[in-house]
Amino acid sequence: MAKTNAELVQEYDGFIGFIDSLEDVLEDGKWGLPIAEGKWTVKDIVCHLMKWDKYFYEEAIHKIELNEPVTVKHLDFNEFNAQAVEYAKSRTRKEICDEFVEYRKRIISSISGLQDEDYLRTYIDGDGKKFSICGYLRSFIPHDKKHKKQIEKFMSMIA
Repeated sequence: MAKTNAELVQEYDGFIGFIDSLEDVLEDGKWGLPIAEGKWTVKDIVCHLMKWDKYFYEEAIHKIELNEPVTVKHLDFNEFNAQAVEYAKSRTRKEICDEFVEYRKRIISSISGLQDEDYLRTYIDGDGKKFSICGYLRSFIPHDKKHKKQIEKFMSMIA
C-alpha cells in the first residue's frame, strides 16, 4: 500500500479507471451475473462501492471541507449493503458507473490539496469515535482491491 498521503490519494483515485473500464468490458448480460455461486453481481459490487463513497463523502469528507461536525457513524454493514444491492436494481450499468466516478472524484477533489497534517487530524464522528482521512483511505483502499480481484477473477472466467 502507498506510504505518503499523496500516494494514498493517487491509489484511491486509480480505482476510477478500473470502474470506467467495466462499462466497456462487460456486456449488460454479464454485468448482472453473480461473480460466483451465492455472490453479488458486478453491478451490485460497483453500487456497493459507490454507496460507501457517497456515504463517507456526505457524512465525513464534505463535512470536514465545510468545517462542520463529522456525522459518519458505524452502520449495520449488512443492512447498508442490502440497500445498495436493492438500489442497483433500479439503475443501469452506466448510471452506477457514473455515480461511482462522481462520488470518488468528489472525495479526491476534497482531499487532494490538503496538507499532510490534515490527513492525520482526528475528528470525532457521529458515534463519538475518532475519524481521520488517512485512516479512511487506509481502510478503503484494501476494500477496493478485494472487490477488484473478485471482479477480475469473474471476468477471466467468463472471457
